[in-house]
Amino acid sequence: MEVAVLFTVFIGGLIVGIPVAVTLGLSSLAYLLLTGIPPVVMPQKMYAGMDVFVLLSIPGFILAGNLMNQGGITGRIIRFANALVGWIKGGLGLTNIAASMLFGGITGTAVADAASIGGVLIPGMKKAGYPADFSAAVTAASSTVGPIIPPSVPMIIVGALSGISVGQMFLAGAIPGILMGLAMMITAYVISARRNFPRQEWQGLGEVARAFSGAFWALAMTFLIIYGLLSGLATPTETAVVASVYAFLVGAFIYRELPVRKIPAILVQSATAAAGILALVGFANVFGWILVSERIPQAIAEGVLNVTDNKLLVILLINLLLLFVGMFMETIAALIILFVPLLSLAEAVGIDPLHFATFAVLNLMIGLTTPPVGVCLFVCAGIARLPLMPVVRAIMPFLLTNIAVLLAVSYIPALATWLPSLLTK
Repeated sequence: MEVAVLFTVFIGGLIVGIPVAVTLGLSSLAYLLLTGIPPVVMPQKMYAGMDVFVLLSIPGFILAGNLMNQGGITGRIIRFANALVGWIKGGLGLTNIAASMLFGGITGTAVADAASIGGVLIPGMKKAGYPADFSAAVTAASSTVGPIIPPSVPMIIVGALSGISVGQMFLAGAIPGILMGLAMMITAYVISARRNFPRQEWQGLGEVARAFSGAFWALAMTFLIIYGLLSGLATPTETAVVASVYAFLVGAFIYRELPVRKIPAILVQSATAAAGILALVGFANVFGWILVSERIPQAIAEGVLNVTDNKLLVILLINLLLLFVGMFMETIAALIILFVPLLSLAEAVGIDPLHFATFAVLNLMIGLTTPPVGVCLFVCAGIARLPLMPVVRAIMPFLLTNIAVLLAVSYIPALATWLPSLLTK
């Protein structure tokens, strides 16, 4: 009875459009009241979920990304990407994807990518003669690369939940992220060639060199983060702080596009974004604690293992479940609720935890571009001033491409585990 009420309130809240964090809190509170458990348990469990040292890195990386974005990074990365691939058929679409791959290595969040890159390139692509639906679709699809290529906020969450090294998680996402980007570039090129989209003139190696020089300090931030983690000189939290200081110095004194008067607003914006994520973590931890106390994760694992213990089939079932959940639930909430029980199931059939964590995050990133709760879809449709459905139709080839990469990463563990094993021996 109580569990039925828990899920009824949760699903009902999602259907009527209540924010996921609030829905998790309301459904958990309803369960506690029905079972007679003192409501004071809720703030205790929320605090326990947020009281994880590695989660302190989330505000740091968000602040670093905002500082770099306000400090002139977006334009420089787009210029560099355009110099590399803008001359190919459908060049601005390829530039969009390449810029997302580079930009994602700094912000670690898909929505920031979609808003920042999309705010510049969607109007630019429309002006250059690209259809608005294609412009929005390629921006939304490519934004999902951001949380795969390090740094990555969802991977920090996974590290906090499972104890897997955040540094290893970052490395595990590098090859899948690059594969996603390349696969989407091929898709964009094929569509552009068939529909005769425009391209720009080759601007020469001199422009490539100048664009790289302008973007160098921005791109170096990713290497700073990875080096700090792999060398053991800093924890993820300390690396995030160093990245924020670096972003301020680059934006204010090298690019000189970050006025000091903007800093308070950037701090408030970053604190608000981080608080929203951490509140979601807290409420999801209460919800997850209830599920564990009701032995629902164990029931899921036992149910799947009763059907099959074949490793390949279990991977397929996990992917299907996460793809379905990603259509309706925010990424971080889904990770906190489902990751631990599904990790137990994965380990039971011999799946490497790092491998599982990588394709689970990749799976839920795809959910950011699937209706009805695809946040990046809404952001890009809004920038393009289009209804949602034309963008959904236009993004389908990119979704199929990303699912193909997901299956490759799911069934070829080395795509996730080779780089971490090579660099962390």
